[in-house]
Amino acid sequence: MNSTMTARPRTHATSRFNRYLPVARIVAIVFIVFLLIATFMTDGFYTLSNMRAILNSAAVVGIIAVGAAAIVIGGHLFSMSLGATVAVCAMVFLSLLGFGLVIAILGTMLVGALIVGAQGYLVGRFGANPIIITIGAGALLEGGATWMSGGTSVHPPAGSPDFAFLAAPLFGIPFPVYVFVVVVILGEIGLRRSVFGRQLILMGSSPKAARAAALPVTRLTTGAFAIAGVTAGIAGVLLGAFNQSGTLTTAGTLTYDAIAAVLVGGLAVSGGRGSVLQAAGGAVLIAAVSSMLLLRGFSPPLEMLVLGLIVGAVVILNHVNSKDGETR
Repeated sequence: MNSTMTARPRTHATSRFNRYLPVARIVAIVFIVFLLIATFMTDGFYTLSNMRAILNSAAVVGIIAVGAAAIVIGGHLFSMSLGATVAVCAMVFLSLLGFGLVIAILGTMLVGALIVGAQGYLVGRFGANPIIITIGAGALLEGGATWMSGGTSVHPPAGSPDFAFLAAPLFGIPFPVYVFVVVVILGEIGLRRSVFGRQLILMGSSPKAARAAALPVTRLTTGAFAIAGVTAGIAGVLLGAFNQSGTLTTAGTLTYDAIAAVLVGGLAVSGGRGSVLQAAGGAVLIAAVSSMLLLRGFSPPLEMLVLGLIVGAVVILNHVNSKDGETR
């Protein structure tokens, strides 16, 4: 009798642990274990210069991932046009430098918000599929940018203000890292403390409940996409300043890198769960893994394979954790 009485609480505790253990903790544990292994097994990994390189590599991706997290938390999967938006914003930033640095930065962020926010309006107002809408928008952006630029690189006009500090180190740390930290802090505060953030989480958790509660679904969806546009604009400014030129190839694989950061961070694809900090952590983790693989002499294709396996494992873990919570 006593053994039965003592066994049940243990089983119940184990059940609760398995049910409620968030993916974020699992990812954090994996990240810590990885860093320890990398420290002892990879020469040059845990040096100050390499840490700076990791943060610099994660900064731009992490900034975009913050915006992507708003879309995912709102329950609208992903935007496939963020990379194209970043490239267009880099071109816009360089073109606007003739009007002054402040106008160029603010104008670029506004353009990003309008481009991606318009896609969010279509998704929220008409219930359009976000993947289809954003893929189409990405194609339109690429075609429009090619037509307007004549297929050539965009350079800052003569007499432009100095913008080199946007890509230069400050106190030994690359300037984009500071921007990354500020964006993450503002994003997390906005998500947790503002009415918009709380309504966005509710909408992602249960779209039907959100509509029943008369939440402004169209406005929330448009706002989430517009936030992603602002972060894409910030990334465009930083990349334009770093390259001092802008083309459609500027963004590279940033769309997929940002999505990978969100997934590795453990955000629920179904929406309603996750945080900006998780997305930022996912970007840093991916950058750290890439750095370790590079230091160990992995070829780029093999590096892509390993990163793909990590993303796949986290997605499966997230899915299993979600199903376990639903069935218990």
